[in-house]
Amino acid sequence: MTLHQQFEKVWGNLPGWGQLAAVNHTSIGRRFMLTGAVFFIIGGVLAMLIRTQLALPAQDIINPDVYGQVFTMHGTVMMFLFAIPILEGMAIYMIPKLIGTRDLVFPRISALGYYCYLFGGIIIMSSLVLGMAPDSGWFMYTPLSSAEFAPGPGSDFWLLGITFVEISAMAAGVEITVSILRTRAPGMTLSKMPIMAWYILAMALMIVFGFPPLILASIMLELERAAGMPFFEVAAGGDPILWQHLFWLFGHPEVYIIFLPAAGIISTLIPVFAGRPLVGYRWIVLAIILTGFISFGLWVHHMFTVGIPQLAQAFFSIASMLVAVPTAIQIFAWIATLWHGRVTYNLPMLWVFGFLIIFVCGGLTGVMLALVPFNWQVHDTHFVVAHMHYVLVGGMFFPLIAGLYYWLPQMSGRMPSESIGKWAFWLTFIGFNATFLLMHLTGLLGMPRRVYSYSGGLGWDWLNLLSSVGGFVMAAGVGMIILDVALHFKFGRKAPFNPWKADTLEWATGTPPTAYNFASIPRVETRHPLREHPNIANTMAEGQHGLADISHGRREIYGTDAITGKLKEVIHLPTNSWWPMISAAFLAGVCISLLVRVYPVAIMFAVLAAITLLRWSWENGGHKAMAPLTEEEWQRDEPPLNSRTCDGPGLWGMNVTLLADAALYLSLIFGWFYLWTVSPNWVVPEDSAISLPGLLLSGVLLTVGTLWYRQTVRRLCQGNDVGLGKNLAGCAALAIAHLLALLWFTVSAELSFTENSHDAVLLLMLMFQIFHSVLVAVTTSLQSLRVRYGYVSHRLPYEPVVLKPLWLYTTAIFWVSYASFLLLPMVWGGGV
Repeated sequence: MTLHQQFEKVWGNLPGWGQLAAVNHTSIGRRFMLTGAVFFIIGGVLAMLIRTQLALPAQDIINPDVYGQVFTMHGTVMMFLFAIPILEGMAIYMIPKLIGTRDLVFPRISALGYYCYLFGGIIIMSSLVLGMAPDSGWFMYTPLSSAEFAPGPGSDFWLLGITFVEISAMAAGVEITVSILRTRAPGMTLSKMPIMAWYILAMALMIVFGFPPLILASIMLELERAAGMPFFEVAAGGDPILWQHLFWLFGHPEVYIIFLPAAGIISTLIPVFAGRPLVGYRWIVLAIILTGFISFGLWVHHMFTVGIPQLAQAFFSIASMLVAVPTAIQIFAWIATLWHGRVTYNLPMLWVFGFLIIFVCGGLTGVMLALVPFNWQVHDTHFVVAHMHYVLVGGMFFPLIAGLYYWLPQMSGRMPSESIGKWAFWLTFIGFNATFLLMHLTGLLGMPRRVYSYSGGLGWDWLNLLSSVGGFVMAAGVGMIILDVALHFKFGRKAPFNPWKADTLEWATGTPPTAYNFASIPRVETRHPLREHPNIANTMAEGQHGLADISHGRREIYGTDAITGKLKEVIHLPTNSWWPMISAAFLAGVCISLLVRVYPVAIMFAVLAAITLLRWSWENGGHKAMAPLTEEEWQRDEPPLNSRTCDGPGLWGMNVTLLADAALYLSLIFGWFYLWTVSPNWVVPEDSAISLPGLLLSGVLLTVGTLWYRQTVRRLCQGNDVGLGKNLAGCAALAIAHLLALLWFTVSAELSFTENSHDAVLLLMLMFQIFHSVLVAVTTSLQSLRVRYGYVSHRLPYEPVVLKPLWLYTTAIFWVSYASFLLLPMVWGGGV
């Protein structure tokens, strides 16, 4: 059996239906991208319906109700089911190949993320098929989306479906962050990473911090609709503007979550086709970091007309203009690279130049909209629609197609068609500008957005007609792209090795790539490995570097230091599994049951999902399905297997996950203080409905358990596992006692959570705390049990170490909540 056959036996997918159990990043990445492309086609058809309706005045092709559904679903599909997922799929597919490894660090999480995305997307789209789609706009502003004005299930489809899809996004954010930081090829320091990896790392971290506010907002609005908890009702102490704050806390960073990986494609392609290294690598890295940071301070510029104080308007106006600085740094670096290179005008470069033209125009109108007086004049007009599409289509779609044509030979082993590709580009470029350039004029002439019809004689007639014609020209261009890709895999000419003369490692994997990417993992101490070591692909394929032995039957990758790239451990990865698909199916059952308001069935599916996830987690760490224990394994030289260490990737995964959780918790704190200080009908009861001494006792139990657990883990990492099982059982007992006390005082509290927003937010906080306390109690109990099976010991200290941050975090949020939600109202009473 050849070396390739041995690797394929271990790393390959199962045959037939077993493909559904695949966890390999190449397979999962392709599925994300293919599914995203299908949703893009659906969103495009909806866009053509909109342009058909608006082509001429006073048309009734689509009635107002259907138009509201079409408009809402077009934005929802493009923003939530196409743009983010397809870029996540590209990142999942590309990152291991770029950083010189075989797979992502948590491959089953990637598979779970895909199925959550697929099932969530189906749930959302089924509302359109059933004629129950939401019609409140893709931003779902309250009270338009609340039960009073949207009594049907449309808003529920959106809220539950989007929340389900967000699980996928969060999984990808955690997965990609840890993989880039901890699984780069040995020797690849942060300063030697491919520039694309920096862009994807920034995107992943922004997902971690940016998506939780929307998840919280969706949960709150669904609780308001289903359980009557009045978070956004002014009469009960809520505020509909809180929804806008939480939505745009997500919504504006999302623009840059979409833009950054697309800009990463540009920064990757331009040096290749300019024939020289990228100018200003360090400046671009700085610009990436600044863009990610500043983007979280811009959300209010979507809300300049809702009554924001003038000082706040000035601050967010300046911040909105400031973000143009790091963007300009990148554009100047791209231009300098082209200026000093010898540019080859291949097909991908057409799309790159199209991006540069369109995105710069979109950026200029963005600076205009950052100015408050101008924003007031064109707010909610087609000018804003035009700006948004110039930024999103120019800033994302054009680079995406450039990357598609660039990496097609890597995916398929065949070259794209230059002639069909050029037709596709010019039809798309001309059609796009004909559609949206004219929309700036209709906006300046006063045409509102979100209208389904308009009267003639307002000066909009011919502009709308030309925009609609342009839309169909662009649709023809997109159709040419689809045709080109469909024909490509059968009729495209064979691609030579590294056809574009690139210098990054993805072109050393083979075309198309193998399931394991690299038969051996080399040291990489340069940003240009294929240029400086032209024979590296052959030496890797011949097994002349690290991890060339596959006789143990495990999927192994290297774990390296996050900053220096120094080799730390060998990470053993799980193989193909049905658990991700089964877990996602049960979670989908929860969402569908909640949609039809059959709550006992929802509880049943939730229990099944929890059991499945726990069964999945049992095959982890030192379990024989993951890493069989043999004497040879104990005597192996450095580096050790990650399950034998106290600083494996699982600890990093837990920490990044808790950062996302903390972003959601801070959004809840923000909502509490926002309502307290802004809502005119916010009422703080004179006496707390919750027993403060009782909760204090519950917190003391949790704190003692945390200290005990921390001490147990410290001794374990020092090699002492005497009484380990009993110590973990004792910690679990304290966690259960804390949980029971917390549940008792929550249930016995006389909270009027359907009558006033104060008690509703208080109950939501308690539910948040209970969820985390359940996690601590259950996972620690399982750890105690795993000691008895030999999966946790001084030789296998990995799993208790992973849980330590969860204990510390759960304790921290308890005391912060106790101070913020219970003690502060006693001190300040009705206001702060």
